Amino acid sequence: MDRLIYTAMTGASAASHRQAVLANNLANVSTNGFRAELSTYRSVPVRGDGATTRVMAVEATPGFLDVPGSPQRTGRAMDAMTTGNAWFGVQGRDGTEAYTRNGSFEISSTGTLLTNTGLTVLSDGGAPITVPTGAEVTLGVDGILTAKVGKQPATGIGKLKLVTPTGEDPLKRGNDGLFRSTSGEPLPSDATARLQLGVIEGSNVNAIETMVSMIQTARQFEAQTRLMQTAESDDRSAAQLLSMQG
Repeated sequence: MDRLIYTAMTGASAASHRQAVLANNLANVSTNGFRAELSTYRSVPVRGDGATTRVMAVEATPGFLDVPGSPQRTGRAMDAMTTGNAWFGVQGRDGTEAYTRNGSFEISSTGTLLTNTGLTVLSDGGAPITVPTGAEVTLGVDGILTAKVGKQPATGIGKLKLVTPTGEDPLKRGNDGLFRSTSGEPLPSDATARLQLGVIEGSNVNAIETMVSMIQTARQFEAQTRLMQTAESDDRSAAQLLSMQG
């Protein structure tokens, strides 16, 4: 009976992990540019002596739902949404180059261009972008930033790093929620990438579908738990029978 317990345990573990992924997706239903995380599993027969009669649940390679979220018009000059499959280049908390679809930008007290979550925005050269004190900043559809101080002529202060991943080096999600190239190397800037201004991209999580999936997953977990309880009960009954015969 212990083999049955182990089989049911893998199913319960898979359901528990899927529930955690769904809960995280639902928690980010209002996060700008969030990509829903996917949780997939496959059945693997247990190999060994005799016939293959047991199948375990094994986690497959996870990914993310690579479709854009709904555009949300804000009219704010420093809000932008990339078109197509382009991403903004930012500096992650660990200092490495990462990518996001969150295009809501702010200027820090030190003049550094940041996302609204506090990440440093990178230029097409891979460096932070510094804004002159008191400057009025304008963002163009090509990602070029210009600054105007007082009555002086507007001057360019940099260009946002916009990248478009390819099938040869796709993006993968990190534990910090940011995306990086599979190779680990910075992606080249895409000079053809364009922006929609005054618009930010919302999360691509479907709240209703996610909640329905959470209910279904909870029922799957309960079914696996009941199976383990049944196996324990059968094992206890078998032990009692053997002790009576002994």
